[in-house]
Amino acid sequence: MQRPAQSKPFWWILAILLAAGGFTAGGAFTALWLSRPREVTDAFHRLYHANGARTYNNTYWLGVPVQKCPLDLWVFQEILFETRPDVVVEMGTYKGGSALFFASMFDLLGRGRVITVDIADQPGKPQHARIEYLLGSSISPEIARQVRERLRPGERVMVVLDSDHSRDHVLEELRLYSDLVTPGNYLVVEDTHFNGHPILPRHGPGPMEAVQEFLRRTDAFEADREREKFGLTFNPNGYLKRVR
Repeated sequence: MQRPAQSKPFWWILAILLAAGGFTAGGAFTALWLSRPREVTDAFHRLYHANGARTYNNTYWLGVPVQKCPLDLWVFQEILFETRPDVVVEMGTYKGGSALFFASMFDLLGRGRVITVDIADQPGKPQHARIEYLLGSSISPEIARQVRERLRPGERVMVVLDSDHSRDHVLEELRLYSDLVTPGNYLVVEDTHFNGHPILPRHGPGPMEAVQEFLRRTDAFEADREREKFGLTFNPNGYLKRVR
């Protein structure tokens, strides 16, 4: 049976109306972002974290879990290329995904190595010639000694803190390791988004509060907010550049 001739125009009209509605909604969202970018970014940030099973807990580097925002990983590779550290000292290994990421970037750069520390020994961590694993508490005198012993005179050093996320623990890490960072290189304090910045408002004082206290005590580091250029970052105010 032949369809009525008027059915085609009806569907065309419906398609045009839906498309117009989409453009209108898109335009409204864009206008909202332009007028209140922080609110929009924070809302997406909370949504991203609330869906962790699909997002940060479902992110892999070469098959190894890496609990980081991909936008931060991109910033890390930019920092590594620009500053060319000889060593990345990482506190908080977990399953080794970020250590493998750093080692992979060093492979591309043709230089560099990773010293990574964790209190727990996860099975199946990736093995790579540029990675050295240390087992113990990042704030123990023994681990601090081992890290320093492995650094060679004149090496350029970058430090990444991603272990216990309580304020006092991070402050102690900053006390122990901030002086290892060479001028022009970075000390990255991760997960400063805890305690309502903008996620987990009931977490209690954490990495952000440690950074705020640290920056009040020193003029050797400055927070490089340009590293937050993509909007969403797990490390707001946490990309600390050593300036002197």
